[in-house]
Amino acid sequence: MIQFIDTQKENLIAARLSGKLDEENLKTIHERIHRIIDKGHKVDFYFEMDDFEGYTLKGFWEDIKTDAEHIDDYGKIAFVGNKKWQEWAAKATDFFTGCEAKYFETKNKEQAMAWATE
Repeated sequence: MIQFIDTQKENLIAARLSGKLDEENLKTIHERIHRIIDKGHKVDFYFEMDDFEGYTLKGFWEDIKTDAEHIDDYGKIAFVGNKKWQEWAAKATDFFTGCEAKYFETKNKEQAMAWATE
């Protein structure tokens, strides 16, 4: 499930992720990505992973397609969580993409939001 967080930054997609993300969840994010890049901006992300379990198979595939299509359109990605695999996912994202990705523990979510919006 995705619960979007309202922010004042027009090129930031901020959301709380929980459960497993499916194809429809990822299509919703993809639509928001297009709205931002159509305005000529790079897309920044802030994701709080609260009880986040990952993706359904179709959701994972949709995420890969979206990232492949837009990886050059991404700026910063702040991952906020409390599980080791989430930290590794952030490091892999940072390593394999041209964007800046950083992991923050849940207790530091204000710092994560500040980093994503600077």
